[in-house]
Amino acid sequence: MSISSSGTNSTSAVIRDDFLTAVLKNVITVGLCISIICVNSVLVHVFVKHETFSLNPRYILYIHLVINDIMVLSMLTLLYILSYTVFTLNVSLCMVLVVLAVCTNINNPMTLAVMAVECYVAVCFPLHHSRVCTVKKTYMVIGFIWLTSVLTNLPDVFVTLATEPLEFFHKQVFCLRSTVFRHPALAEKMDVSYALLLAVVCLTLVYTYCKILVTAQTKTSDAKKARSTILLHSFQLMLALLTYLNNVLIASLTQLFPSSVLTVRFSVIILITIMPRLVSPLVYGSEIKLSGNT
Repeated sequence: MSISSSGTNSTSAVIRDDFLTAVLKNVITVGLCISIICVNSVLVHVFVKHETFSLNPRYILYIHLVINDIMVLSMLTLLYILSYTVFTLNVSLCMVLVVLAVCTNINNPMTLAVMAVECYVAVCFPLHHSRVCTVKKTYMVIGFIWLTSVLTNLPDVFVTLATEPLEFFHKQVFCLRSTVFRHPALAEKMDVSYALLLAVVCLTLVYTYCKILVTAQTKTSDAKKARSTILLHSFQLMLALLTYLNNVLIASLTQLFPSSVLTVRFSVIILITIMPRLVSPLVYGSEIKLSGNT
């Protein structure tokens, strides 16, 4: 990976790994990404192959989570390879990739919140579950999730189009959000948007878990299973939170270790972007495969 020393449009002064280090990092990063993508692709195949899953709102939401992870890891793999081959990307192309990456990252915690609500309805209002949680409503909620994430990112695009000169969009930059969305207000807008989103999601998970916890004291084992599921969603949300702290961690660690900026970025990518996405297929994968075999 190469990093522009100025962090903007300059490509003359970059920090690059030596050949062996570059090969090792690519093997580790791309290998992990492709492995997780392959596992998730198998889960998507099983979901499509068995009609039972496509009629279950819970599995529809889960597979949406999986597809989001596939998109994030695919773009990460593409950007990582390009950063070692062409080093910089056209600003317009980078903007498209950054917006897609941010949208899919925003989608994940919202999907977890909806999955928690579905469990809450199933346990606390079992007689109304089939009426409230229908396949049609599930796809409508997924559409709303995507609409929310897109609308959250559109201001970044519009402000950049309005404030940057035309020649900026033809330049080559190292593809980071900060290099294409450079207006200072956009960073503040992003922080506020993430804070509001995560507050809503956290409150949703806390509320649904508490209600299910109360219900589990007096009802069936299904309630206790749902309680464990909500705890799992909370754990996944904690991992999603790390993604939102990605830029903060990189900036802080880079200040502490200014001579190790490439190592810092590589470590953060592995620990925060890639490893958390092992959770979903490991936890839910066996259940889907077992159900698909029955």
